[in-house]
Amino acid sequence: MNQPLLVTATQKAGPRLTLAVGALVLLVLIALPLLSLLPAGHSLQVSAYTLTLVGKILCYAIVALALDLVWGYAGLLSLGHGLFFALGGYAMGMYLMREAAGDGLPAFMTFLSWSELPWYWAGTQHFAWALCLVVLAPGLLALVFGYFAFRSRIKGVYFSIMTQALTFAGMLLFFRNETGFGGNNGFTNFRSILGFEITAQGTRAVLFLLTVALLAGSLYLGWRLARSKFGRVLTALRDAENRLMFCGYDPRGFKLFVWVLSAVLCGLAGALYVPQVGIINPSEMSPTNSIEAAVWVALGGRGTLIGPLLGAGVVNGMKSWFTVAFPEFWLFFLGALFILVTLYLPRGVVGLLKKRGEQ
Repeated sequence: MNQPLLVTATQKAGPRLTLAVGALVLLVLIALPLLSLLPAGHSLQVSAYTLTLVGKILCYAIVALALDLVWGYAGLLSLGHGLFFALGGYAMGMYLMREAAGDGLPAFMTFLSWSELPWYWAGTQHFAWALCLVVLAPGLLALVFGYFAFRSRIKGVYFSIMTQALTFAGMLLFFRNETGFGGNNGFTNFRSILGFEITAQGTRAVLFLLTVALLAGSLYLGWRLARSKFGRVLTALRDAENRLMFCGYDPRGFKLFVWVLSAVLCGLAGALYVPQVGIINPSEMSPTNSIEAAVWVALGGRGTLIGPLLGAGVVNGMKSWFTVAFPEFWLFFLGALFILVTLYLPRGVVGLLKKRGEQ
């Protein structure tokens, strides 16, 4: 008689506990930039390095959440989300380079003896247009690619290979100096954003809070989508696409919408990543980065929303330590982690916790 009561109590406490932990984490994240404004030497002051590191991980967490929407709910494993992330970063970087150059050309163009800006740099001195590019660049690319891929009913491993080829092609293109994006060095030496010094403590605090707000908004949007009819159709699409088509649904529109939405979220994350970290280059488009994002989602638990955030935080936290202590072993550790998760944690950490809670 006690077991059903205990199970019922646990199920009721689950959402409350999740909300309580989430609220606590949110308060801590909001407190971090405020503590960074304390005078140097204060016992509670958060260093600029720590704030930048956590801000970078939060941007990666948004990418993991975006990937979870297409992989965890729609069953589309993308190995090219690093491209959308980098496009958003380059769009913001173009504005930052124009602001640093003033009325002249960006420094790398002067070094390469360019006489004028390329046509696609037009208007990038305006912050509003830069924000439009942050959304339009990854969004339009995802729209065009997704339209033809889903119309051709490409899915499974073939879809993953095509996305990986897409990001690799983008990386090779941006490595070329004649494309006008800084070549292998990319964009760096940013000075200000909207007239505010980019390295100032107040500016860093605002950028960090904007990242927290974007992460919270993305999580809420994903939660609303997952609980809606649209989310139920996505999970049906993931589990039994042929049956869904037999019921009269056209999966192409659902796939395309969530695919473009995911790309836009990655672009926004990249736009917040660049001013905080201070650099963007073609290495962000490396297929390895997109594979790492898949590891974050798999470790945390795909199709759970919270799981990818946990996976991104754990893996990138370990990466920050490994690349300092044992830099030559990081990729081996990452590969071993992915194998162990695939074999022993197919539902990720969150799935394991749910299973133990049910038991």
